[in-house]
Amino acid sequence: MRRLRILTWHVHGSYLKYLTHGAHDWFLPVKPGLPEGFGGRSGSGWGDNVFDVPAGEVRAGDYDLILYQSHRNWQVDRCELLSATQLHLPQLYLEHDPPRDSPTDTRHPVDDPAVTVVHVTAFNALMWDNGGSPVRVVDHGVADHGALYTGELDRGLVVVNGLARRGRRLGADIVGRAQAALPIDLVGMLSEEAGGMGEIPLADLPAFSARYRFFLHPIRYTSLGLALCEAMMLGLPVVGLATTELPTVIVDGENGFIATDEAALHDAMRRLLADRALAQRIGAAGRKTALARFSLTRFADDWDCVFAEAMATQLERAA
Repeated sequence: MRRLRILTWHVHGSYLKYLTHGAHDWFLPVKPGLPEGFGGRSGSGWGDNVFDVPAGEVRAGDYDLILYQSHRNWQVDRCELLSATQLHLPQLYLEHDPPRDSPTDTRHPVDDPAVTVVHVTAFNALMWDNGGSPVRVVDHGVADHGALYTGELDRGLVVVNGLARRGRRLGADIVGRAQAALPIDLVGMLSEEAGGMGEIPLADLPAFSARYRFFLHPIRYTSLGLALCEAMMLGLPVVGLATTELPTVIVDGENGFIATDEAALHDAMRRLLADRALAQRIGAAGRKTALARFSLTRFADDWDCVFAEAMATQLERAA
C-alpha cells in the first residue's frame, strides 16, 4: 500500500516504537511539559519517520488517517485538536487494555460503526462490549535481538512498571510471595517502590534479562505484556499465570509454564533453577513460538491490512 501520514499519540512508548517500524510517516502531538499522551519523541530509539507536532498546529496538518490510543484521545483530545475535515478522515482506535469496570459488561467508549476498534489480543476483543464498532485483532510484534539467553544467574526476573501502584491486577502480591520463597529480582519504572532495582534502559534490557534463569509474568488481568513477548524472543523461559491471553501462547511444560495455582508456579520456578538444561530447552521452544507469532514483519503486515481496510472503507463512503 502507499505510504500514509498517520496522526497518533504517545501512549505506550514501547508499543509505539514497534508500530512505527512500518513504512509510514507518524506525527505525534506534543505539549509543553510533555503531559500524558503528549510526550512526542521523548526518549531515544525513534526512527526518522516519526515527527513531533505542537498540539496547537495539529489542526493545520495534512494527514491520511487518525489513530486514537486512549479513552482521553477519543473523548477529549480529538475535539480539542482536530479540524472538522480531520474528524472525517479514516479513523481507528487502538485498545491496549481489557475493560476495568466490569470484565464482561463494559461498553467500549467508541461504539461507532465508522471507527474500527483494533484490539491487541483476542481476549480483549472478547471481553469488551464493542457495540456497533467493527473489530480487528492485531497480535503484538517485538524485535528479535537473537537467541541471547544464557541463564547464568540462578535467579528469576520480573519486569513490570509501577508494580506497587498497580497492585493486585499486575500481581504485586504474587511477586511478594514468590520473592519470599525464591530468588527473584524486580525491574521497571518505579520498581524501587516495591523493593525493585529500578528501570533498565530499553536498549540494555535484552542483554540484562538474558542472564536470568527464568522470567516470571505475575499479571492477573491485562493485555499480553510486551515484556513477556520480548523475553520469549530472547529464549528466556517464562512462568506465568494462566489468565487472559497467555494460555493461547504457552503450552504448560512445553514452551513455558503456566498455572493459576501459585504453588505450581513456585514448583516450576524451582525446577528451572535446579535444571539449567531444562531451562534452555523450554526457552528455545518459547523463542520458536515468539518467532512464529510475534515477529515485527507479521505485525507490520497485519497493521497494513487494517490501514488499507480503513482507507478503502472511507473511499466507499465518499462514493
